[in-house]
Amino acid sequence: MNRGISIGTVLVLLSAGACGRLARAPIDDLRVLVYNIHAGKDAQGVDNLERVAEIVRDTRADVVLLQEVDVGTRRSGNVDQPARLRELTGYHVAFGKTLDYQGGLYGIAVMSRWPIDSSRVTSLPIHPPQLRSGVSYEPRGALRAFIRAPAGALVVVNTHLDASRDDAYRRQEARTIIAIADSLRPAGLLLVGGDFNSEPGSAVQQAVAAARLRDAWTLCGEGAGFTYPADSGTKRIDYLYLPPSAGCARAEVIATRASDHRPLLVLVRPR
Repeated sequence: MNRGISIGTVLVLLSAGACGRLARAPIDDLRVLVYNIHAGKDAQGVDNLERVAEIVRDTRADVVLLQEVDVGTRRSGNVDQPARLRELTGYHVAFGKTLDYQGGLYGIAVMSRWPIDSSRVTSLPIHPPQLRSGVSYEPRGALRAFIRAPAGALVVVNTHLDASRDDAYRRQEARTIIAIADSLRPAGLLLVGGDFNSEPGSAVQQAVAAARLRDAWTLCGEGAGFTYPADSGTKRIDYLYLPPSAGCARAEVIATRASDHRPLLVLVRPR
């Protein structure tokens, strides 16, 4: 695994309203973090959201794609996790609900150092409908966020695909993700990522590759790049995909047990 990504930039904390803003001199390179945060808990179920925020700060990520995020659920003590992460980091945050759960909401989120002009959740339809968490047939979703980055428009698509052993649902969900990505290519630099619950060589990953979305780890990572589980690392199921218009200088999987996944950090280099 690669360690110690550095781009030699100085971060300046600026206060701007309740959540604050982090700014830096405009540059082309982007530090992107992909992280399934397990509802803000470690693998043993211990609340750990502050450690997640610490990882975001320590990696100096510009953009963060989070999966398994709670808003007001009983299991998370009714905490609004996106709002709490905003308070702890000063980043802008967009949340996308994919399931009504335990009196609150469950879904995915995008964090950004720069303003998020708009965001939208798109459902990932499947057939037959799938009962999720024993409570709902709501489909999974993709959160698209339009970010006003210093170097130009940045479009992020974040998702969390089905975790069943059989990949029938994932293949259907991936088709919608690919269609969303294709529709957004003219809108700016496009980044697609998340927890795809599929390993390299799977039918899902083959479909994504055929759609001209390039797996960042294969471009600039070293070694196996295992992201799950956090304590041992035996699978690579978390991804960041780049369009042909971008490359990357380096990728690493960070060894931490703050969640049941390990976070993936990529230094993206637009061409």
